[in-house]
Amino acid sequence: MLVENNHKVLIANRGEIAVRIMQACRKLGLEFVSVYTAEDSSSGHVRLARETGGVKSLYRISSYHDANELLSVADEAGATAVHPGYGFFAEDFRFARRVTERQRPLIFIGPSWRVIRELGDKINTKRLARSLGVPTVPGSDRPIYDELEAENVARSLFDFQLQQGMTRPLVLVKASAGGGGMGIEEVRDIDLFRSVYRRIRNYAMRQFKDEGVLIEQRVMDFNHLEVQIVSDRSGKNPVHFGTRNCSIQSTGLQKRVEVAPGFDPSSVHYEFDAAKVLEDITGHALTMARKVGYDNVGTWEWIVTRDGHPYLMEVNTRIQVENGVSASIARVNGEKVDLIAEQLRVGLGEPLGYTQENIIFEGVGVEYRIIAEDPAANFTPWVGNIERFSWKEHPWLSMHTHLPPLSPEAPYAIPTEFDPNLALAIIWGKDLGEVKERGMDFLEHLVLEGRNGKSESLKSDVEFLKQNTARMLRF
Repeated sequence: MLVENNHKVLIANRGEIAVRIMQACRKLGLEFVSVYTAEDSSSGHVRLARETGGVKSLYRISSYHDANELLSVADEAGATAVHPGYGFFAEDFRFARRVTERQRPLIFIGPSWRVIRELGDKINTKRLARSLGVPTVPGSDRPIYDELEAENVARSLFDFQLQQGMTRPLVLVKASAGGGGMGIEEVRDIDLFRSVYRRIRNYAMRQFKDEGVLIEQRVMDFNHLEVQIVSDRSGKNPVHFGTRNCSIQSTGLQKRVEVAPGFDPSSVHYEFDAAKVLEDITGHALTMARKVGYDNVGTWEWIVTRDGHPYLMEVNTRIQVENGVSASIARVNGEKVDLIAEQLRVGLGEPLGYTQENIIFEGVGVEYRIIAEDPAANFTPWVGNIERFSWKEHPWLSMHTHLPPLSPEAPYAIPTEFDPNLALAIIWGKDLGEVKERGMDFLEHLVLEGRNGKSESLKSDVEFLKQNTARMLRF
């Protein structure tokens, strides 16, 4: 329970994360108010809000992207805090600043807007990391506007890769103001660099009104690791909740399986000291968190090459989808942890109340993202009605879903306005072998059925998850 539980939290999100924030609020004795759009009227998060919070805890809005509407709900409902979940406004420092500096200020459940602004800028994050001796992907740490300077950076990266024994060096030319994979090209031949640089510079000017370009080494054959950080509002005593491996992804580089911890040298052979790499990246993450006064939950994202070199990619200043798999193996003073509840608790001003020495890790956790999509067709989203969705209950299994109770007579229509995510399955085992066995057992007994408007059967990523279970934590 909170020391002061006279807060009401506006849950400015939908679906599975909205459900989990509600559950965390109830655990902490907090009131909440939830929102939904017309497309989400059948969502389980709407049903749970009605059942546990009553009619006054639920407001219909036109869009989750409308800050004015969200804050109007907060005022009408008497909310004192806003939890953005993930996506939407979660990493929008302007929204966080507005929430906390308006005439009727609210608490933003996330890092301070200044921290979000500082670490949300990838160039600034790279500069900060380098100033602290944290390894980053080789390349420029500021936008380059001069063609000759850009070519010199590219040549130095080609030479570096050749010195490392790479027979086919490769650099990325990126629009510095871009995002989401926009404005990026690869260069394999330095003689072609200038033409690519000009093309990206012109594209950046057209699309983003800023012709700045970044030059980076293209790192191949790596694992994607993350470090989970939690800190209170003092920003002085961050702790980590371990590492996780998010390397099993769709062709669009969207995560599908996450495993904690990030490596398992006790059962998998690596060509490097995996335990030291995990120790190094958690140490680097904590160093950066202390430097910026990080004051809530956050994730430091890394790539680790096959020969064991880690490079910081970025910092996500929010709770992430995969927070539960880190929580599954963590114990604080011997007790299981709920990272969303911890985020709320420290976000509302409570001191962390423990140090790194109080956190221990047990076993291995895996999170499967269950999604209505067709992996054979480039993971294209599937649209239709879900008629059956059930699984065998186990003490080692946690399911998080926003789907309501289903039947062929009362199916759930997947809203086309949002990603077709259906559920998260988090499984714990005493070691990697056991968690793989339990994962396959869960997937084999999972019942997921539905049809679209053409009476075609539902397509999902369940078979993809089965096929990739065996290669967890491997290169």
